Amino acid sequence: MRVTFLGTGTSVGVPVIGCRCPVCSSINPKNKRLRQSLWIRNGDASLLVDAAVDFRTQALQHGIRRVDAILLTHAHADHILGLDETRVYAYWQKAAVPVYGSRHTLDGVRRTFWYAFEEGPEGGGKPKLDLRELPDELEIGGLRVVPVEGDHGYIPVTGYRVDGFAYLTDCKRVPPQAIQALQGLDTLVINALRYAPEHSTHMTVGEALAAIEAIGPRRAFLIHMGHELDHDELAASLPEGVAPAYDGLELEF
Repeated sequence: MRVTFLGTGTSVGVPVIGCRCPVCSSINPKNKRLRQSLWIRNGDASLLVDAAVDFRTQALQHGIRRVDAILLTHAHADHILGLDETRVYAYWQKAAVPVYGSRHTLDGVRRTFWYAFEEGPEGGGKPKLDLRELPDELEIGGLRVVPVEGDHGYIPVTGYRVDGFAYLTDCKRVPPQAIQALQGLDTLVINALRYAPEHSTHMTVGEALAAIEAIGPRRAFLIHMGHELDHDELAASLPEGVAPAYDGLELEF
């Protein structure tokens, strides 16, 4: 299995429009963060976790020529607006793209992409989305995928465990049952917005480190990072076994 970080930034990305802070002005490519999404490959199988608003750019950068399924974490714009770009995959693959999510998430997709689910001329402007409510676990492309529910502060958010790898984004808290489900991990990916102040819907770096300690993976990567976090400075401050991810980072299992 190969995992590629397509984007590691927050909802506004980094650099932030109009901002001239040191991170937004940085020439370090690891401080350039598109919106959050993940690409997983296993043999010929190709799946996404979320379809970010930057997905067209990400797909062209990384040569994503096929999408067999999309796993959604929640229905906020930065995580689902790229679903509209998947119409080209439906065209090439001659089938609607399977999209998995919780009932809450799929309801949000239906509201946002209302035109995809209404009767009318097909043309080329409609994504073909096969919405599927998540079971307790599923098998995609030879991978066992287990959804894990997190807390986004005021709505649920779905994380995913794929064998010894797990991906949690946009969490404010990791509930006890999720911590239990994530025991024995090799690699955990988890969101860390900034150092301070505390945020109502996202973890700070300190909160993410506490969650990592509770879960106990062999190693962990931080994602969904804002422009308050400089990559190299953050990397130097983290404990052994924890590192900030960056756009284009690839992991192999």
